[in-house]
Formats: sequence, C-alpha cells, structure tokens
Amino acid sequence: MRVGKKIVLNMKFEIANLPPDSLTALARASAAINSTLDLDTVLNQIAKSAAAVMQAEASSVLRLEKRRNKLIFAAAVGEQGKQLVGKEFDANLGIAGHVVRTGKSENIANVGDNPDFFRGIDEELRFQTRGLMATPMIFKDEVIGVVEVLNRKDGTEFPESERPLLELFANLAACGARNAITHADLAKQRNAFRDSVLAGMDIVGSSKGLKDTIKLADRVAPTNATALLTGETGTGKEVLAKYIHNASERADKAFVAVNCAALPEGLLESELFGHEKGSFTGAIAQRAGRFELADNGTLFLDEIGEISASIQVKLLRVLQEKAFTRVGGTQTRYSDVRIIAATNRDLKKAIEDGHFRDDLFYRLNVFPIAVPPLRERRSDIPDLASHFCQSAAIDLGVPPHNISDDALEALRRYNWPGNIRELANVIERAVLLCDGPIIFPRQLPPEITATDSGGHPAITTLPGNEREMIVQSLRENYWNQSKAARSLGISRDNLRYRIKKYGINREE
Repeated sequence: MRVGKKIVLNMKFEIANLPPDSLTALARASAAINSTLDLDTVLNQIAKSAAAVMQAEASSVLRLEKRRNKLIFAAAVGEQGKQLVGKEFDANLGIAGHVVRTGKSENIANVGDNPDFFRGIDEELRFQTRGLMATPMIFKDEVIGVVEVLNRKDGTEFPESERPLLELFANLAACGARNAITHADLAKQRNAFRDSVLAGMDIVGSSKGLKDTIKLADRVAPTNATALLTGETGTGKEVLAKYIHNASERADKAFVAVNCAALPEGLLESELFGHEKGSFTGAIAQRAGRFELADNGTLFLDEIGEISASIQVKLLRVLQEKAFTRVGGTQTRYSDVRIIAATNRDLKKAIEDGHFRDDLFYRLNVFPIAVPPLRERRSDIPDLASHFCQSAAIDLGVPPHNISDDALEALRRYNWPGNIRELANVIERAVLLCDGPIIFPRQLPPEITATDSGGHPAITTLPGNEREMIVQSLRENYWNQSKAARSLGISRDNLRYRIKKYGINREE
C-alpha cells in the first residue's frame, strides 16, 4: 500500500535531547539491525526496545501481507506476547488497519471511545487495552507494517511529544524488515536453485504420443492449475514438469523437486514443511521446507502415491489454504506455489483400496497428463539414443560415438521396462565399454540382444523384466542395496520398495 508522502519527523525533535534510556534503546535497536539479517531477531528487538522506551505494558510489530490483505503479529512483548505471535486479522480492521490505510501514526488515549478499535484480539487473549500509540512501518513510500505500544505502565496517556520517538522505531523496523526479507528471498532462491537443476534433460522425439503430451503441457503451462503426470517409472515425468515450469509465468522463480518415495514419513514431513530447532532428534537448527523454498515458483512432488495418510492430510491443507506449519512450530506460514505431482501408481485403485484420499486426488487431478512409455514411442529411440550418446561422451570425457544399425534395431525391439531412464543407463554403459567410435550389439546388455525363436530381440514384460534387473543388479553388487540402487539409477528407498513389491530375497 502506497502513501502520498513519507512521514516527516518533527524537526524540533532532536535525537541529542533524548534521555539516556531512550538513546540506549535506540542504540540497541540499531545494533540489532546491523548485526543480523534474521528477521525475527530484528523485529523482536524493535518490539522490546519500543516497550522499554515508551514505558508500555506491551508492544508489537505487525507485518502487512498484501496478497491476502492481512496484518500478522511478527513480534510481541508483554504478558500475552508469546500467544500473540503468528496471529492475524483483516488489514481493514482496527486502529492498526487505519494506520495502514492512512500511512499516519495514531495516539489513542482511550481505545473504548475509538470506533476503529478492534476488540477481537483482546477478547481472544483476555487482555484489556486502555490506550495505544501506533505508527506505520514505511519503506520507500510503501507501508509494510505497523509498530504499536499498549498501555503506559503508570496508567497515564502516552505523551504526544514521544510520538516522533515511536516513529523512529518504526523506521528502524521497516529498514530491518526489508533487508531481512530481501536476504531471506535471495537465500531461498539460491538454495532452491542448488537443490534442483532447472536445465534437466531435453525433451527429445517426434512421435505422435510425445507430441500429444507436449500439446497438453503447453495448454496447462501458462495457468496456475495443478497438473498430475501419470506414467511408468522412468518415462521422463520430471523432465516434463520442468518443461511446464519453464513455459509458465513462474519460469524465473524456483523449481523444487521432492521424491516422496525416497524418504520415510517423519523426514518427508520435515522436507516438505520444514522444522524448528529442537523439534526432533537431530534438528540442531531451524530449517525451511520445500514449500517455503518454492514460494512463487513450482513444487514438483514425484511419486505422490507413496505418501502416508498423515502427510496426505497436511498436503491437502496446503492445497486448499496455502497454509502450513513447520514441524515443532506453532506459527502458520503461507506459500504461493504451483503444484505439479507425478505418480506411476493407479491412484483410483489406491482410493478403492483405502490407501489414498479421494479429496486429495481431486485436488491433484485438475489437469492430468499421461506420459507414454518408451515402448509406445519406439520411433523416438534412435533420436534418444543419439542424444544420450552425446551427453554421455561429454560427461565421461570421451570421444563421441555413433550407434550401428544392428544395435539400433536391438534397442528398437526391446520392451524397455525402465523406459527412458533405462535407455540412458544402457547407452552410458555402452559408451564406457566401446573402444572404437561405433557402438555394436556386443556392447549392449544381454537382455537387450537376446533373441526369440524368430531370431528377433526378445520383448519382455514389465514386471518380470524389472524384477530380473533388480535381482541381477543385487547379485552384481553382492546384495549391497546402495550400490545396486546407484547402478539402476534409482534411490535406495525406491529399490527397497521394489524388493518388497516383488518378494525378492537373498536366497535367490
């Protein structure tokens, strides 16, 4: 909210003439702002100093959230201070709301006589406000919050001569808040960019199935609609999610990906929503979750069908209200993220079996996109194989390779239970094994070059071949699950899920 002009302090008010206690409080507030970029520390010091200087029973700093038109108690001192932090009310209400609208400070001797006074907070906390002084926090002509002090300790009114002093505190609070918010935003963007590489893999191919998928992605990308990507493991759902993000209005914001099957329930909750220091064993510091890191950007929730019932409830709340609470915290936080979810499970079947909430499904399934398996877009295999040859050569630091016609035919005939991810791994392995410039069938795995009774490469079924691949990888890695998972290109938790799914045991 803009104000017509900056608040101009009373020029007759000389800082040098302040009493020692006031000067000390101002010095402490300035020191707090210059010594830290932690928003909570800065605002708490402002509230504490303002109450001390103004001889008030209580003091608070309210932050204006314009998008929702809410005033939120960001810091508070006094008898009910701790209970007040995090509470919010409509920015059109109360004396604080009036200060936001006008951009001018107010000194109210008796709030009972003021028609703007909002009694809701007093009634909730069982606190009686007699008089208060409130002033806007203004940064570059824009109101970003309010500082207020309540009830002078000696029972008298707040002296009008001290109004400029509170305005000084508000100016300090505005500068400190803006600097801390800017720092937090930069840190959030840096962490989000570090955690997820936006470049990803290119979408390669020209088959009809792929073109149909891209058309749907192009249709949903410019909107804020939630998209649900369905398809088998390894079909490139995350690549498509990045494509949608990069084609959206949020392209310059963070793209944050979370594999919901890779973490146990407790850690997944912390990963999504963050946690407070000391909230559980190992929580040695406060940590922002992925919803906070993805604010104003895109959050990709991969393997959404694997989340537990309790996480489903919390996720549903975020989708409905854009609100969440950190693990071990009490403050409600808000995040404006665009959700793209993905699954290789039949969620409707999971709903019938009681493993997935139908209301969450309908929230996620706003715009479903089915990603075709590689066996349904075999015409793309030559282009994909060539693409992976080039990228593997660059990554491994070896000369580029071509693929022989016989090898390409074997690749085309294979059923690809692991889809594009499996193809990428096969090509990388072939590049490593190849001594010359051309990849021949002998550099491909035996299951790809195996022939059926007609002399053609065998086409296997998905479950049987996937189970065989997992058993083979476990044997090759002496049943070390971490190494086997790396060789398969999946997480260890993902591998454990499939070991359980297929009933694989070491006796095999």
